[in-house]
Amino acid sequence: MIEYAIKHPDKLGIALLEHVEMLIVIMLISIVVTVLLTILALTSKTISRLLIYIFSILYSIPSLALFAIMIPVTGLGKTTAITVLIAYNQYILLRQFIAGLNHVEQSIIEAATGLGMSRIQVLLHVRVPLAIKALFTGLRLASVSTVGMATIAAFINAGGLGSILNDGLRTMNIDKILWGSVLSACLAIGTNALFIQFEKRIYIGSGRSLL
Repeated sequence: MIEYAIKHPDKLGIALLEHVEMLIVIMLISIVVTVLLTILALTSKTISRLLIYIFSILYSIPSLALFAIMIPVTGLGKTTAITVLIAYNQYILLRQFIAGLNHVEQSIIEAATGLGMSRIQVLLHVRVPLAIKALFTGLRLASVSTVGMATIAAFINAGGLGSILNDGLRTMNIDKILWGSVLSACLAIGTNALFIQFEKRIYIGSGRSLL
């Protein structure tokens, strides 16, 4: 493994950067979409259940099958991978966001409304800070899931660490297999740890603002 890394640092570095790039793009777009869908879901329990049901069906479809379904529309490569993984993330994020926001005690919401806050103000200044742990749990789960599924996306020429792993499996090169696996695992662990640190800082900051 060390010999392979010394001879091909460019291949490992490029694959890692591609994977990180996909992760960042997917998570940023996923968060924006989830925020919009969550606001919509909070307007009606029927809409909330319907959205979760739709995305749970999508999430139950194997990733390779969904990649194959999307290829005629978006073609081979990163576009298909990013589109599919954003859709997968909606089930994880939307479920956690809705559950976290709905678990805020109704008495607190009523008190904030009684103070003259609008629904948006209650959401941003009361419900979100109190649901911060649930929100970040969803972000951590989605990010780790994205790292793993993005590895599978190498089968549709999306690049990333999966390309190293896929090439290793195809040629039976144990060094490539191990590097692809180790780097993917380290990226997932590192991403999870990063979100935990963000959660701690934001949780402390939101607690102070509520006080």
